[in-house]
Amino acid sequence: MHLAYPAVLSVLLFCTGLYGVLARRNAILVLMSVELMLNAVNLNLVAFDVWLRDTLHAGQALTLFTITVAAAEIGIGLAIVLLVYRNRGSSDIDRLRDLAEQAGEADPADRDAQQPDTKAEATA
Repeated sequence: MHLAYPAVLSVLLFCTGLYGVLARRNAILVLMSVELMLNAVNLNLVAFDVWLRDTLHAGQALTLFTITVAAAEIGIGLAIVLLVYRNRGSSDIDRLRDLAEQAGEADPADRDAQQPDTKAEATA
C-alpha cells in the first residue's frame, strides 16, 4: 500500500477542518470541523500503523482512544452549545462575548464596598 494516498487525503481533511474552525461563526459547525480534524489524525494513525506493520497495532489502539475522547468532547460541547442557545437565543460565537466581564462594570464585591453601610449610619 502506498502511504501517499491516505496522507494526502488526511491533509485535505485536516485543512478543510482547519478552515471550518477559522471561518465559521456557528458553534455547532466549529465542533463538526474539530471532529473532521480529529478524523484526519485518526486516518494518519491507522495508515502509518499499516505501513509500519506494527505487531502491537499501537496506531489502531491510539485511534480507538482518540475516537472515545472525541465522542466525549462532542457530547459535552453540544450540551454547552444547547444551553447557550437556550439562554441567549443564538449559537453565534461572536455574540458570546458578553459572557466575559464588561470593561465598564465593576465587580459586585467592589460595588458593595463603595456603598455606605446603613447600619453604621443609623447608630451614629
